[in-house]
Amino acid sequence: MTKPPSTLPTAWHFGLIGKADSNWTVASAIFNTAGTMADGAILKKLEDSTKDAMAVQLQTLQTILQRNGRSSYLKRYGVGAFLDTASFREAVPLSCYDDYADCIGRMADGGGGDDGDRPMLSVDPLVCFFNSSGTSSMKPKLIPYFDSPPSKAASQLAHQGSEAILQNSSGCFSRLFPPRQSINKVLWFLYAGNITYTKGGFKAMAASAYPLQSSNKNPSPFLSSFVSPPEVILGSNVEQQMYCHILCGLRHLDFIDGIRAPYAVALIGAFVLLESKWEQLCEDLERGFPSLDIPDTAMRDSVTEVLAGPQLDLSKKIRTICEGNNWCGIVSKLWPNVRYIKCVCTGSMEQYYQKLKYYADEIPVLGGDYFASECCVGINLDILQPPQLTQFVLLPNAAYFEFLPFNLDQEIGVDARETVDFSSVEVGKMYEVVVTTYRGFYRYHLGDIVRVVGFHNSSPEVEFVMRAPKSTAEILTERDLMTAMENLQLVLRNVKMPDVSEFASFFDLDSNPKQLKIFVEVGGVLQDENLQELCWLLRRNFSSLEDGLGGVYKMRKGRGEVGPFLVSIVKPGSFNRLLEMAIENGAPASQYKPPKIIRNPEIVDFMEGSALVTVSSDSSD
Repeated sequence: MTKPPSTLPTAWHFGLIGKADSNWTVASAIFNTAGTMADGAILKKLEDSTKDAMAVQLQTLQTILQRNGRSSYLKRYGVGAFLDTASFREAVPLSCYDDYADCIGRMADGGGGDDGDRPMLSVDPLVCFFNSSGTSSMKPKLIPYFDSPPSKAASQLAHQGSEAILQNSSGCFSRLFPPRQSINKVLWFLYAGNITYTKGGFKAMAASAYPLQSSNKNPSPFLSSFVSPPEVILGSNVEQQMYCHILCGLRHLDFIDGIRAPYAVALIGAFVLLESKWEQLCEDLERGFPSLDIPDTAMRDSVTEVLAGPQLDLSKKIRTICEGNNWCGIVSKLWPNVRYIKCVCTGSMEQYYQKLKYYADEIPVLGGDYFASECCVGINLDILQPPQLTQFVLLPNAAYFEFLPFNLDQEIGVDARETVDFSSVEVGKMYEVVVTTYRGFYRYHLGDIVRVVGFHNSSPEVEFVMRAPKSTAEILTERDLMTAMENLQLVLRNVKMPDVSEFASFFDLDSNPKQLKIFVEVGGVLQDENLQELCWLLRRNFSSLEDGLGGVYKMRKGRGEVGPFLVSIVKPGSFNRLLEMAIENGAPASQYKPPKIIRNPEIVDFMEGSALVTVSSDSSD
């Protein structure tokens, strides 16, 4: 079956990668400015910014220093409003979140700095705090959101530019995704999460909750494109919210233009739920109200209104499709007018891409942009490139960028690395991204590793590689672990065993010798005979796994610093429980990504308690 080119809705879109969280902050700020600049003018402004990218970078840094030069953080290093880049980089050290934790904690408590009325991080008013994903630590960090006009302007250009690339019909961009007047709804799997208050009275929330908390009563085109009512996004139980999203999407299946989520893992979860709950969904459509298993009154009532009474014919139609139990290409079978699926498939999300394509079949999967909570980073100029290979043109006016050279096979800290700027990065090399932002982060480790693949005019074009290691003690990167698990996946498929569905690792520094532990969850129902066969396969193929574990691991093993590694097969649903635990600790569900490198002992204890069987790499056949 041939489908027309995929399209995006007229709503603002925010595809994210790496540590990037849903940057709804900016979305809220630009809802009322959408359309103020013609597409061609937006694209020209973006294009012009990349022609002399280094000059724009210097101006960006000067703007930040002129605005926030009197903040306590910068004053402690003797930084004033006017400083050249070399002096700035010499005076201000590289930083990470821990360097700001005390300031952020005092701001959250409503307190000030040590030197009276001087602002701690930014001169702009503090509006609220956003919760980070909490992927590796279980407890999310607080990211301050300051009302910064320069940041709003840069973010507005990035988001409007992304939309213009999709819908512009002039210049070098074709009109790939023209809006359709009646088929204009998006099945968007978003979860705002709980909103709490700090001791100082500031709201702390997922970034995705911010537009829904806005005092602006005028409905935006962005929110009105959702097929689900706001009460579903604001619900408190992720599985029930996911169920209601699907139910609303099925009720208006002929009007769905696209299916979206911030990350690929969220869409996999939704399709897996559809596979297991389709009969109940059909029953709810027949009744005209959601299942009694959903106790959230506001969510139930809003979904009941969407269903608009019993839908007998629709239920019968969906039942006929799902009874075939053929989930390959289910997207176009259930939603005949869908033109695209959009989510992040880079970094740790790569593992979900093939499964997502199984559900999507010929429906294109589109990659997103590189927007982080701290700032916008890069824009995807070629949305039809394979989403797992998305390349991003860095935005010179979004922040001041530096790049710390990175080598996969070299231990962190063994050399005195210095940052380079836009003008000094080299094609083919990898770097950790360092940013100085309008909103109070200075020479801040963003925590992402990128590879420079070229230049758009004079602005670097990068691909996302992985999250950066946290310390010199780590012997494994996300990329190493993913390579090892790809090797294991091939072994399992060759003997028609269930696929690996999730995995994570932990480096135990307290054991003697130090030991790598890998936790693996496989699909399907595991009987005793399956477990025995898995153990046998692992013992015979440990060398294949070890081949993927990277140069640092092999170096330390060769020096006798690392003992035999362990692989534990955990109970089905163990990684879903990690999601629940993270949400219970305040992590936003929309931003959650299953951890690949575990650093929290509580997670390790849980995973070890969930192990069905553990095999050591030094065990005999």
